[in-house]
Amino acid sequence: MRLSAFEGTLLTMLAGSALLLAGVVTVLTLQRRAGQRALAKLRRSEERLRMALWATGELFWDYECGNDTVFRLRLGASGTEPTDAEEPGGRLEVAEVIHPDDLDEARAAMQRYLDGESDEFVSEHRIRQSPDGPWAWVRARGRAVERDDEGRVTRVAGNSIGISRSRGVERERQIAREVLRSMNEAVAVLDRHFRFVAVNPAFTRISGYAEGEVLGQEAEMLDSTQHDSAFYQHIRTIVRRDGHFSGEMWQRRKDGEEFLCALECNAVVGTAGSSVLFVCVLTDITLQKRAEQELRYLANFDTLTNLPNRSLLSERLSRAIVRARREGNHVAVLFLDLDRFKDINDSLGHAAGDRILRATAKRLQETVGEHQTVARLSGDEFTIVLENLAAAEEADHVAREIITSFEAPLEIGNRQEVVISPSIGISLYPDHAQVPTELLKQADTAMYQAKSAGRRTYMRYDDAMDVSIRKRAILSGALRKALDHDEFRLVYQPRLALDSSAIVGVEALLRWNGAEHGAVPPDEFIPLAEESGQILEIGEWVLREACLALRRWQQHGLAGLSMAVNVSVLQLLRGNFPEVVRRILEDARLDPRSLELELTESVLMANAGQTAEKLLALRKLGVSLAIDDFGTGYSSLAYLKRLPITTLKIDKAFIRDVTTDPEDAAITSTIITMAHSLGLRVVAEGVETEAQMRFLVGQNCDEIQGFWLARPLEAHACLAFMRGRAPQRLCADGVRAAMP
Repeated sequence: MRLSAFEGTLLTMLAGSALLLAGVVTVLTLQRRAGQRALAKLRRSEERLRMALWATGELFWDYECGNDTVFRLRLGASGTEPTDAEEPGGRLEVAEVIHPDDLDEARAAMQRYLDGESDEFVSEHRIRQSPDGPWAWVRARGRAVERDDEGRVTRVAGNSIGISRSRGVERERQIAREVLRSMNEAVAVLDRHFRFVAVNPAFTRISGYAEGEVLGQEAEMLDSTQHDSAFYQHIRTIVRRDGHFSGEMWQRRKDGEEFLCALECNAVVGTAGSSVLFVCVLTDITLQKRAEQELRYLANFDTLTNLPNRSLLSERLSRAIVRARREGNHVAVLFLDLDRFKDINDSLGHAAGDRILRATAKRLQETVGEHQTVARLSGDEFTIVLENLAAAEEADHVAREIITSFEAPLEIGNRQEVVISPSIGISLYPDHAQVPTELLKQADTAMYQAKSAGRRTYMRYDDAMDVSIRKRAILSGALRKALDHDEFRLVYQPRLALDSSAIVGVEALLRWNGAEHGAVPPDEFIPLAEESGQILEIGEWVLREACLALRRWQQHGLAGLSMAVNVSVLQLLRGNFPEVVRRILEDARLDPRSLELELTESVLMANAGQTAEKLLALRKLGVSLAIDDFGTGYSSLAYLKRLPITTLKIDKAFIRDVTTDPEDAAITSTIITMAHSLGLRVVAEGVETEAQMRFLVGQNCDEIQGFWLARPLEAHACLAFMRGRAPQRLCADGVRAAMP
């Protein structure tokens, strides 16, 4: 059958449409399959992203710059559910998410990225997952994901990862580093071979080694010569074995100086147990130990003589008593005091006094031996403990040896030598006491009895000595009432001028006749008055009574007399003594030139600066000044030139044997010549014979005083003696001749 052209054309068009439709179907099928593959790929990529986010625990966020809001997404363990607080697709204000303290810095970081100052947004800040949840540190990173037509960033997306743990660890590390840097103790980290791995600045400061000089070096470079190498090897063995060591050892600095350190060393083992480090902390305790030793020394030893002090003496004496009780032996305590040390100390000066005490300590230790205890209690008081004595006589023998040893002069430096003697008291365990305090007390009592017996001797304690001590205490109490009870009186001893044979003055002498104790010698009560300070009140009374007596004599026609009054060191140094003298002279209406104050050499040299000031003030008043008992002290004669002295009184100890002892005669003659060369008057005390007087006339002595002329007299008797004595002239040969 033959088709028409139209039909053919129609069939052709239908076939083409069919082919086109088939092609469209094929294309759509291919496109659908391609879309399905792309979607599957996208889903696989999304799944991988979800798994990655879940595995890393990261938070996805999407920030819109225009409204300052953020969308956040964190996947749960299934990888399919969001765990954020807000609804999926919901957005939060940034201020609701980021910690207020971190918000400004996070926004500044975002602004720097938007301004093109950084390639990406990076910020570390705190966020919380829910409104009530805790704050956690995160590190957020992001890039632009959308821009407007002008290229400005409108959205930034990225992720955040939690860093709270790592940040805490880093913070702890930073704190640890700062702690190590700021520590005063040296810290060194050593490996298992004791090679330096790390050190802190304190280590550099203490050892002198810079960090670069010790890293990799062995710890042996700090070993000191104070210990042998075996000691250090032993310490390192302990550390390896026990993992710890604590103790003290000597180490050596870079400059070679050695120092004592407290070492604390601990082992630190790695997590796998394969690596071991030793952390050592060293503290320089050299100064601390030195200070402890000095404190221990100060607590137990006398710093001047290096002898044990009272504390250590008591401890050693206690131990000696325990041993003696166990072994049946005796212990002796020797209490020693240097005779007239105060005069030496005041005259030669305290520096020389200290040298004497050091020389005394050395002499005592040499005499009794190093195995016996020699201690200094105070001042010039020393104590010796003798152990293992079979009999009391052994202590006496040691005391005699000590006294004999002091016959040789003590060398005190500067080519100076001093001869000084000790007085010693002895007490014994168990004869006299059972405890240290009583033994010391009784030895002290015996020493005072040795002083009273004439010094330079020793005495052993007995019970009768306590009677003397009690008497001294009773006298001291009675002395306090003596002035109020009018128990004091003055007697006067005349002084004769040898050139005119005239009575030119008297010396006022104090006497005490107590209601309870009768007549008490001056050498007993005056030291008590000085010790108690009563001498100030008593001395002022003596001065006033003497001036009033002289005024009465002048009213009886005895003109031209001078009154000599003894002055204590306490009177001169305490208070305004020149003002006291001025007031008394004014009250008695006496010419100051008629008063002469007598002072001993020890008074003059006690606090020489203050003494000189007071003496000059007295001389300005017109009062004369005399040195009493001259020649018995130890002072330099230089003060005769420096101080305003007018008179020297030669001590009776030289006058007593002046006619029989050539040495005393030479000393007396020298003193007179020296005094005259200095323009001083000379008075000889204790003249008792005509032969003594004759010698003094021949030596051109100015005045004499003593029993040869008159004994001390009551005021009325002295007045009668002076008024009844006919003037006589004494020739050079001592012959009396009537005055023309």
